[in-house]
Amino acid sequence: MSLDKPHIEEEIKAKIVELAAKLDMDASALASDEIIPAAGLVDSAALLELLVWFEQHYNIDLPQEDVTIDNLGSLALMADYVLTKRGATDAGRGTKSGHG
Repeated sequence: MSLDKPHIEEEIKAKIVELAAKLDMDASALASDEIIPAAGLVDSAALLELLVWFEQHYNIDLPQEDVTIDNLGSLALMADYVLTKRGATDAGRGTKSGHG
């Protein structure tokens, strides 16, 4: 899995497009910095499904206190959150990523 910001944003957007399509909405024009809940493309159930997918797909823990607009409100913020959490997780485990 690629952990560069544009790729992460693309993956998250693809999931949002999928969830929005179930609601007969088109999220293909969702901008990187657009606030996802305010865009009106997904309902609360779809947002919860997105968060569950996000946690599982990126293998990160998502504490309740981190579920905020400031952390997860847009594609860009969600990608930053993944990079921060994965970086902290990898550093905490002392793993070598093979990059560098």
